[in-house]
Amino acid sequence: MIEFDLSGHEYIALHSLLKVTGLCESGGVAKLLIGDGLVTVDGNVELRKRCKIRGGQIIELNGEQIAVS
Repeated sequence: MIEFDLSGHEYIALHSLLKVTGLCESGGVAKLLIGDGLVTVDGNVELRKRCKIRGGQIIELNGEQIAVS
């Protein structure tokens, strides 16, 4: 599990989170994977590329999880 700290920010866009954690090589790739329904937020498929991810949420892609705090 990857731990990601929002560092005082209220949220991060889903596609940006996938990029900064290294699960996707670019924001464009992240947007494609999200659009294809391969990303879940708290266990539910998320299709919104700019979905606001806040502390306490769990994101999953290809078996890798990100815990946001």
